[in-house]
Amino acid sequence: MTVKIGIIGLGQIGASIGLALASRKDQVTTIGYDKSADVTRKAHKLEVVENFAHNLYACVKEADLVILALPIDQVYETLESIAQKIHEGAVVIDTAPAKQVVADWAKGLLPSNRHYVGLTPALNPLLLNESAHGIDAARADLFEKGLVAVTALHTTSGEAIKLATSFVSLLGARAYFADLAEVDGIMATVSSLPALAAAALTETVTGQPGWSDIRKLAGRPFADAMRPLEGVDATTLAEAARQNRVNTVRVLDEYIATLNSMRDEIEGDGKKSLENRLERIQNGRTQWLRVRADGDWQAIESIEQEIPTFSDLWMQQLGLGKLIGLGQKKKGDDQS
Repeated sequence: MTVKIGIIGLGQIGASIGLALASRKDQVTTIGYDKSADVTRKAHKLEVVENFAHNLYACVKEADLVILALPIDQVYETLESIAQKIHEGAVVIDTAPAKQVVADWAKGLLPSNRHYVGLTPALNPLLLNESAHGIDAARADLFEKGLVAVTALHTTSGEAIKLATSFVSLLGARAYFADLAEVDGIMATVSSLPALAAAALTETVTGQPGWSDIRKLAGRPFADAMRPLEGVDATTLAEAARQNRVNTVRVLDEYIATLNSMRDEIEGDGKKSLENRLERIQNGRTQWLRVRADGDWQAIESIEQEIPTFSDLWMQQLGLGKLIGLGQKKKGDDQS
């Protein structure tokens, strides 16, 4: 029995999920939908899923697992549209950067016996310097050597969570469990803050009275600093900050405090102090890049135990495993 997976949103994450699952046709079948005709055309060309739906209902009506690979500003409306169309026992997964608010939406919108699990992927470290965005950045190995934080409501069934972790392993990544609030704090720090800092820098520089001359000499440092804004829709960035406002305000305050501290060191002409500080910062960056490339996170408890096959877990989720005698084979079962 294969698990039917409906993927809503065929950008970088959604299309890469489809591509990563292409070699798992013995366990899953995929159907995808994107509201953009241009994205859909590209997805057809790349064959990111086995089947394409013409609307949301067609994408989710038979899906055992529904993936919302959408910007945060599209999640509520989409979830509201599909909630009553998802069949009993199905699991809904989102990949948005704000987890607590999406979990609350799911709790309020999903009928009983439909389950919510949140995933937050940290992508393949070999792709950190990739500049493409959206479906143009989709690739089958996007999740290889990556980690995925798994979050859920207290009411989410254990089997639904196991199914989600098995799904993560199918993508080539490792799963670890995290708290909803914890992930929101992390994403405000490493996702929203860089983009908002880039926006502030851009506004500061381009708003200078001499911008007409400044722009002629602006080079790679300025271009690199603006890079977090590439491929990011203004509405999506604003909504991500708004839906995670407590954490976003907190990290902005910390960032402002750091800038003020650095400003004071420069104004005070403390040459050695500033040099030492910048050296510590450079060393910290280098160390993180090295460990991130290795993927050896000792502080994170990855799931090392043997996990049943994806289709077996789905049978357990439905309660059909015992009913029809299907499940993971034990060693020696095939011996006569």
